[in-house]
Amino acid sequence: MKIYNSLTKSKQEFHPIQEGKVGMYVCGPTVYNYIHIGNARPMIVFDTVRRYLEHKGYEVNYVSNFTDVDDKIIKKANEEGVEPSVISERFIEECRKDMKGLNVKEATHHPKATEEIDGMIAMISDLVEKGYAYEVDGTVYYRVEHFQDYGKLSHKNLEDMQSGHRDILVTGESQKEDPMDFVLWKPKKEGEPAWDSPWGEGRPGWHIECSVMSRKYVGDTLDIHAGGEDLIFPHHENEIAQSEAANGVPFSNYWMHNAFLNIDNKKMSKSAGNFFTVREIGEKFPLQVLRFFMLSVHYRSPLNFSDTLVQSAKNGLERILTAVEHAQEIVEGLPKSDTRKADEEVSYQKLQELIKKYEDAMEDDFNTADAIAAIFEMVKLSNITVTKESSYAYAKEMLDTIVGLCDVLGIITKKQEEILDSDIEALIEQRQQARKNKDFAKADAIRDELLERGIVLKDTREGVKWSRA
Repeated sequence: MKIYNSLTKSKQEFHPIQEGKVGMYVCGPTVYNYIHIGNARPMIVFDTVRRYLEHKGYEVNYVSNFTDVDDKIIKKANEEGVEPSVISERFIEECRKDMKGLNVKEATHHPKATEEIDGMIAMISDLVEKGYAYEVDGTVYYRVEHFQDYGKLSHKNLEDMQSGHRDILVTGESQKEDPMDFVLWKPKKEGEPAWDSPWGEGRPGWHIECSVMSRKYVGDTLDIHAGGEDLIFPHHENEIAQSEAANGVPFSNYWMHNAFLNIDNKKMSKSAGNFFTVREIGEKFPLQVLRFFMLSVHYRSPLNFSDTLVQSAKNGLERILTAVEHAQEIVEGLPKSDTRKADEEVSYQKLQELIKKYEDAMEDDFNTADAIAAIFEMVKLSNITVTKESSYAYAKEMLDTIVGLCDVLGIITKKQEEILDSDIEALIEQRQQARKNKDFAKADAIRDELLERGIVLKDTREGVKWSRA
């Protein structure tokens, strides 16, 4: 199995630190709003990497954090007049709902930054003691120049970076020894959450969070560290500097980064008016379609999102689902047998070739696009060769293969029974009653149940509107 390593800019054979086990850390979202489709891409991509590694027999320790203390969270909390934890907990729950809709597996550990402050203070103290960090008026900075390998992930030259920063010292940062130095700990400001530390009350910088959580839940050296390519610099570069200075060993053996997602060939941004949350897309398309769409392009290639392209992905997924449904009906009507017919051997061998084609694609830096192409060939073969005259053994193997390999990609092939309009209306009525009774947990559970079955609710002034995704 080969993985493209951003550190070496080359594909390398994958060798885990411990045979049969993989320690993997993926940077998670900052929870101040609903996750957007840009957040969804790394979630889907690296969930698929995890699934394939498990398919190959590895025991995967998959860790993905929630950044639940941040300027944006604090700003939203102040706007609403609530504690920051109210905002972060709300959107952690909303994020979990979207991840479930995208069929992203629960991580082995989902640490929250606010629960790991003691570890962050300990690592910062260690960096100060070793001379890699210094404190000025309650702010602790990392001495970038002391870390000789700074820039090795982003392939940036430190001298070039320093010269480029000489004239852009931000107000209040003139206390730095060097413009490139970054914050490990910042002092308390009015209206912000704070924790006691050797440098006074304050809170951690963003970069230190992942260094501490990855060390605690995976180890000093990770097999794989992953995230979006926008995190390479400065976030991942700074993680390396912190972790390797503190731990004295390589931080991660393999670095994986997914490329950007564009909207109609333009960068997604709120100012451009092309910013979409997963929840908004779920009102137009089933989230399984969004997952299938994102896997239809190699994770290192830029992905262009448009309604037309997603509709095309929906049509492609429907072809697979229809073939599975047809094969299932055939299998259920056949008498059970353990042997294939003689005239099925050619088709059986073709199926084995397509399985190898699928696995070769996934072994080559998780090329999901080519893996899906192999599944489409299996679908075509199934549609032609699985008939009422087939042997049970052959038809069942064809069905199980397509379903199983789709499952490795996180694609659910079993169609849910369509819910009747009258049942939807009855559940909406139950939800409304639960809300009147202030039983918001029950109301949310009903909404989630309907969402899982492809029913999207919209609360409006005129009442609850619903539609089928």
